[in-house]
Amino acid sequence: MAEILVLYYSRGGSVARLARQIARGIGEVPGMSARLRTVPPVAAVTQTSAPPVPEDGAPYVEIADLAECDGIVLGSPTRFGNMAAPVKHFLDGLGAEWVNGTLAGKPAAVFTSTASMHGGQESTLLSMHLPLLHHGCLIVGIPFTEPALSHTTSGGTPYGASHVAGTQADSQLTDDEAQLARALGHRVADIARRLAR
Repeated sequence: MAEILVLYYSRGGSVARLARQIARGIGEVPGMSARLRTVPPVAAVTQTSAPPVPEDGAPYVEIADLAECDGIVLGSPTRFGNMAAPVKHFLDGLGAEWVNGTLAGKPAAVFTSTASMHGGQESTLLSMHLPLLHHGCLIVGIPFTEPALSHTTSGGTPYGASHVAGTQADSQLTDDEAQLARALGHRVADIARRLAR
């Protein structure tokens, strides 16, 4: 069975919920499954280290996950219109994988969550595309043939799946947000399966 790496960082739970919906969409494609992984937090004080295994949720990513998977879906909360520091820190450490072409030719997509409707979802998603393009990934978005994209009143963009958590950090996804996340996972898995033929 081929796997798609769903790699994310989540503080309030919204990005993790999107990741699980994306994983559901991946699992709908015959012969495909999701490998859920997270990146460890970073600390301003370098003496602080993350536990070797997270207390809950997905395990921490290992470099081998990148090589072993047939595609990647990358998720992060929005931080001032950009990805969160832990995701950027992880990506910045992939110089050897960039040189070796570990991700070259693999389909890739992105997802995010913000506190407000105009909190920088689209700029975050676009900024997450950039390192994936440098790694030679084939960027996958959500086309307007997905009906929920045309009538969502919260998250969901052509650039990737998204969620509007609100100022109370409500991590419950709307039906449209969940549907678009599943659709994105399905598309990445389907494209990976076709490329493997």
